[in-house]
Amino acid sequence: MNKTIPQIIELIQQQNPLHAKKLKRNLKSLSEDNVVHYQLFVDKYETYLKNIDKNLDFAVDSYLKMISDFVLEQLRFIETGKYSNTSFEEVNNRVYNNPKVMEYFMNGLLLSQVLWKHHYLIYSFFTKNFPTYTKNIKNYLEIGGGHGLFISHAIDVLPVGTKFSLLDISPTSIEISKNFIGKSNVNYILENIFNFEINQKYDFITMGEVLEHVENPVELLVKLKNLLNDLGTIFITTPTNAPSIDHIYLFSNAEEIRSIIDAAGLTVVDDIKAYAEDLPEEKAIELKITMMYGCFLRKQ
Repeated sequence: MNKTIPQIIELIQQQNPLHAKKLKRNLKSLSEDNVVHYQLFVDKYETYLKNIDKNLDFAVDSYLKMISDFVLEQLRFIETGKYSNTSFEEVNNRVYNNPKVMEYFMNGLLLSQVLWKHHYLIYSFFTKNFPTYTKNIKNYLEIGGGHGLFISHAIDVLPVGTKFSLLDISPTSIEISKNFIGKSNVNYILENIFNFEINQKYDFITMGEVLEHVENPVELLVKLKNLLNDLGTIFITTPTNAPSIDHIYLFSNAEEIRSIIDAAGLTVVDDIKAYAEDLPEEKAIELKITMMYGCFLRKQ
């Protein structure tokens, strides 16, 4: 395995030994199958750092700042049982319209895609299963691209001539995505998805970790359904019990997520649940351990 991520973990250990211990445990738990997709990420990440003229110290600094935010949000969540944000306006002012916060937070989240077990299991699930849904994809849309990880994989897989679009509300996220994706021909759209109007239907739509950022997730899923071709596919991810500086809507379990999917007129074709800790599911639910849920959807 490439030495980049172990080097990053060693740098993290110098500042946060306890957290580094968990990351090392995550690394050891990678299956042989997952290592393939892990390496795909590492190759892209090394190129990304070169594109932005940054080094591993920058990566670690961004990641640890993000971790600090998460710890504070987790403490509030344990005390109140609620997320600290209640409206999109709060989050927009606090995070999306704050380039300084967005830079370290998005770069930290990008690295978490392989440092956190539940994140890289979702990434691996997407990369392994995406080819099943690639027939006749001519128009691909990513909503809330953040760092551009998922669409970058789609660009690798889909044929030349496929039209790609990435929509995000944050200029910082758009810029990070451009540098991570590279020189591929992508239409970048700086827009709130609820204000996005186009006479266009898409064959595949990806939306990673966005449902928890809105006040009405059913309304958002209906928006996606209306942008989707009748035979198209949507891939979404969203977490449960995951306090963060930009999270609004609290999902407590997978059943709550599936219920809003159904209410939006969509149906789950394939899905995955990945918990942040290695515990029996019943115990993880009881302790409100963060779970990442990912699924491929089609119209009912």
